[in-house]
Amino acid sequence: MTLNLVKLCVGVDSVESLQASLDFRAEQQRLSGQPLEQFHTTRMVPTRKDELLDGGSLYWVIKGRIQVRQHLIDIRSFTDQGGIKRCDLVLEPRLIPTQYQPRRPFQGWRYLKPEDCPADLRGMSESANMPDHMRRDLAELCLI
Repeated sequence: MTLNLVKLCVGVDSVESLQASLDFRAEQQRLSGQPLEQFHTTRMVPTRKDELLDGGSLYWVIKGRIQVRQHLIDIRSFTDQGGIKRCDLVLEPRLIPTQYQPRRPFQGWRYLKPEDCPADLRGMSESANMPDHMRRDLAELCLI
């Protein structure tokens, strides 16, 4: 059974700023000769790796709402220099906009069952092509 993760996107205030951050990191990797790979390092290592890699995604909470997701490609565990176990969540670089879904703040990541995931916006409505700030304003007015 497919399983997903949900995580706060700390320091990011919009989908556009997340995309800009990902683009900047990719450019830095390219300039330094590193392999182009998009990943997010987290402290806790998911124990349900097989379910997550069976088509799962990482859903990003931006400004109190799930707004976008990325497909999980791999989960690589390692121990850092301080002896702390961590993992890299290797992600497909493409961001997939989702319907907004409110989320209260939490630490780390949480598992997210498929039935609890917001639907993708792609092909669902005109709001998929709308700028993030406009979608956010319309959602606050409960118009979408």
